[in-house]
Amino acid sequence: MPTLLDYRRRIRSVKNTQQITRAMKFIAAAKLRRAQEGVFAARPYARGILRVLRSAAARVETTAHPLLERRPEERLLVVVVTGDRGLCGAFNTNVIRRAAEFFREHTSQEIQIIAAGKKGRDTLRRRGRTFAAEYMNVSGKVEFATAEEISGRIAEMYAKREVDGVYAIYNEFKNVMVQKLRTAKLLPIDPGVLVSETEDSGEEKPAVAPENPATQVDYIYEEPIQEIFAGLLPRYLDSEVFRVLLESVAAENAARMTAMDSATRNAAKFIDRLTLDMNKIRQASITKELIEIVSGAASATS
Repeated sequence: MPTLLDYRRRIRSVKNTQQITRAMKFIAAAKLRRAQEGVFAARPYARGILRVLRSAAARVETTAHPLLERRPEERLLVVVVTGDRGLCGAFNTNVIRRAAEFFREHTSQEIQIIAAGKKGRDTLRRRGRTFAAEYMNVSGKVEFATAEEISGRIAEMYAKREVDGVYAIYNEFKNVMVQKLRTAKLLPIDPGVLVSETEDSGEEKPAVAPENPATQVDYIYEEPIQEIFAGLLPRYLDSEVFRVLLESVAAENAARMTAMDSATRNAAKFIDRLTLDMNKIRQASITKELIEIVSGAASATS
């Protein structure tokens, strides 16, 4: 049976752990605030450049640029975005599970993977997966140069016909309590839909309502369409990959803050339970000593 000293040591250990989880919660909250600002700043730009691109793509042949070419998707490239660290609940596990589901749904196609994040890379490698590219330490601080490097690799593989479709699997930031899994198609761009993303159900749903045809702007392009696409398409890929990374980092910090808050509250409950058990043992010890004293006094007077 544990002694009072054992209980005191256990309570001290849990209190030390509680201090760590509380500090990690505050750190995640501070990082989340900065990540949120980046996400909210990147979303309008990504939507705007995508709107211009699809407007231009609807007016020309799809062969105007290699990144617009649509072909049967026999070879796929999947960008799996996870965190580099744990202690964030089911954040990384959910992304890896969604990636595994995607692989099972496309067993008839050749799949290549770009891993952005140590947790996803390590888990998929243990499952026998190989990678076209790996990018570690992405979630610590999202750099636009990293997004350019990833998008450059994506554009190179698609332009060389090494892959026929590019998808990104990541957690999208909704709010502190909610992170939504996304399977977004990056390439090729579909000129028939304004903005669309693949929801959890697998259905294609518009993220932004289509414009009213009566109020839709008909852009006039002065430069040759090839020059427009040559300038806009790489920038679109850069901004889209950058937005995906920002969304994932914000969702990761929100998940870590929630997980550490839950761990801190659970530690407080555990300390209360240990304290109650310790007090019961101490009370039983005191009662036993009193009984012994009373019994000794009674036997001495008799």
